[in-house]
Amino acid sequence: MLRVHKLDAFYDRTQVLHGIDLRVEEGEIVGLVGANAAGKSSTLLSIIGIKTRTSGEIWLRDERIDALPAYERVRRALVLIPERRRLFPFMTVLENLDLGAFLPATRKQRDASLGSVFELLPILAERRHQLAGSLSGGEQQMCAIGRALMTCPRVLMLDEPTEGLAPLYIERLFDLIVRLRRTGITILLVEQNVEHVLRIADRGYVLENGRIVLEDTGPRLLQNPQLKTAYLGL
Repeated sequence: MLRVHKLDAFYDRTQVLHGIDLRVEEGEIVGLVGANAAGKSSTLLSIIGIKTRTSGEIWLRDERIDALPAYERVRRALVLIPERRRLFPFMTVLENLDLGAFLPATRKQRDASLGSVFELLPILAERRHQLAGSLSGGEQQMCAIGRALMTCPRVLMLDEPTEGLAPLYIERLFDLIVRLRRTGITILLVEQNVEHVLRIADRGYVLENGRIVLEDTGPRLLQNPQLKTAYLGL
């Protein structure tokens, strides 16, 4: 579904990604883990087309998309839920959700998509007229996921979705990610919560200083001595 080949990325003259190779098969959950400043967010921003200087290849199904602007990648149902959620705090939950159905193709399905989001995330139905900025951290993350679902994604990328959440919402979030995969959405997940990610991931990649240093199934990575020492403190 998604393939990245020899991806380099730069902040001004500083190279932050070095030859990233990864793939996400249709229907998979793939985790991308690593320490702070390893390059995880930069990888997602490069894939969605927000970073200004990149080289390498990005393929969505059989189409090469690395030359396309970000909005064209979204039109092809590649969607990013950014770090810290990036809601519009002085707009209601419903207004934030409607922004996810902005493109003409998704606007036609707005009512059906909204019904599906409310069924999946009933808290959003209850809070639909509430300002997004007044929600709890967990509710805001659910709103950000709902907004992304309104775009009808085929590939959904999530950047640090558990950041700042209470433990109860962290458990709910990972349950939700598994449920989203069951609906046919392919997921690429960046997360500091390494153990949680690898328990639900089909496969995982470990980033270190902008390079992929480990790749394996989720369960095998959890048992990898190098990963246990470096990231799990075991």
